[in-house]
Amino acid sequence: MAAANAPVSLAFLWFARYARAMRHGPPFFHSRRGYHHGSLKETLLEAARRLIGERGASGFTLSDAAKLAGVTPAALYRHFTDRSALIGELRQRGFELFTQKLEAAWNDGKPEARVAFERMGLAYQNFAREEPGLYTAMFGHATGFLPADATFRPLLLLESAAAAVLRDCGVEKPDGRTLALQIWSLSHGVATLAASGQLSPAYCFSSPEAMVQDAVSALFEAHVRRAFNTPLDGVKRG
Repeated sequence: MAAANAPVSLAFLWFARYARAMRHGPPFFHSRRGYHHGSLKETLLEAARRLIGERGASGFTLSDAAKLAGVTPAALYRHFTDRSALIGELRQRGFELFTQKLEAAWNDGKPEARVAFERMGLAYQNFAREEPGLYTAMFGHATGFLPADATFRPLLLLESAAAAVLRDCGVEKPDGRTLALQIWSLSHGVATLAASGQLSPAYCFSSPEAMVQDAVSALFEAHVRRAFNTPLDGVKRG
């Protein structure tokens, strides 16, 4: 009797296990369900972010990004038409995060403009060091500063902050735009050299942050002196 019922019991046990597995999803289909999920785009962007940080903006292919994301190259084209579109999306997001970091550091110029501006300088260097993938995508895939683009926002913030510092120094008509571009160029140069290992402590006597702070202070002093027609030797002319 027990022998006769054995096939039925085994079949029932197999069916019960199958039904339980289907409720949770078979391993094969469960692992590939993410291919059609909205998180795929984020996964691809994160893969590109890592690859750019390790190899540079031109050091990877779409196949590399797809492999790191765990998908086929065909799946990648559902979200990005080509490699430039992928990097362009990463660049846009990088500038948005970059602007948020600078705005938080500036904090409406509190407690005073000069102190807040120094925080912005630190935030700039920290972002470049902590987000090499985003930073390289932002500036290694540049198309210029367009007023309607997110890339223009940090420049406007820097211009406004620089003008606020100059006004605190007594400058009635501050040229914030020129000073902002000078400071940005300086900060970017230091960040790029630091990222490439060219500012080794073996032959640099100060940190990248200290270098930027000293140079920015010199730029502010030069702008203030120019505004009051006072050269570095302290003798007014004209």
